[in-house]
Amino acid sequence: MREFDEQPSHYETYDQSYVGLPVAEVPWQGDEKPPEAGSAAWRLSAHTYDDDLPDLIAECFDWFFEHVDTSQVTAVVIGGWEEPYDTDSSEIVSRLADEAGRLPELRSLFLGAMSPEDCEISWITQSDIAPLLEAYPKLERLEVRGGTGLRFSPVRHEALKVLRFETGGLPGEAVRGVGACDLPALEHLDMWFGVDTYGGDATVGDVAGILSGERLPRLRHLGLQNSQIQDELAAAAASAPIVAGLETLSLAMGVVTDAGAEALLSGQPLTHLRRLDLSRHAIGPEMRARLTAALPGVDVDLSGPDSSYVAVTE
Repeated sequence: MREFDEQPSHYETYDQSYVGLPVAEVPWQGDEKPPEAGSAAWRLSAHTYDDDLPDLIAECFDWFFEHVDTSQVTAVVIGGWEEPYDTDSSEIVSRLADEAGRLPELRSLFLGAMSPEDCEISWITQSDIAPLLEAYPKLERLEVRGGTGLRFSPVRHEALKVLRFETGGLPGEAVRGVGACDLPALEHLDMWFGVDTYGGDATVGDVAGILSGERLPRLRHLGLQNSQIQDELAAAAASAPIVAGLETLSLAMGVVTDAGAEALLSGQPLTHLRRLDLSRHAIGPEMRARLTAALPGVDVDLSGPDSSYVAVTE
């Protein structure tokens, strides 16, 4: 499994490996025998531009359940589906939920692993993905790309350890939904907020349920990233109860300025952190020096490029 505080590459499509497993494409096209079901992460994606491969995600599911011993599968990557800019993920969520009995060992799931050539991140249309947690009580890792239409109804889930949202515009409704969930095993939470131009209407107030820490007792990494309100998020984190239990805090990929850095230095002590990620920021040289001097035992990432723009938007 990827180290919790390691940032994935933007638009990683996981067509080679996922959670430490080699990826097997559905349908299997290799001349050699396909891998054992439990030794690979299985990637299902509609192939709109290849006449030799299924152009419907439903056909990929059909092949998968017919040809693979899915009772042994631990990891699934869902790539593209037909017209993802126009068709939401609800049918995929429903199919996965309906077939949960045939995937009893599923532990890791990525929904929407598309490149910009497949579909721009803010054009990917999602839906309510909470039914996936209800259907898979042993799921440990859930990652979602695309924020349009994204919802996350409050649930309780005993096993989930990693929850990640990659978006260019994260709806406040989804953020509030996560904050209302009881996730007692969650260790790693990443949220890419994006910009309001692409539906990123989440506010600092929407993060209150997460920052209280009441429903996330084991959280060790929190990423409030890729945001046009990065200074406000930094200020909120500076006094948030959940920060006391963290090992790593990421406010990267956004536009943290001297104001946000000052809020961090003026808030609760951060010397317990192993890592503070402020990479891709707009913090001046003097404030950078103050941060590193104030947190001598913390790996403070102030790497560039210096930027006044959110990293991932459209």
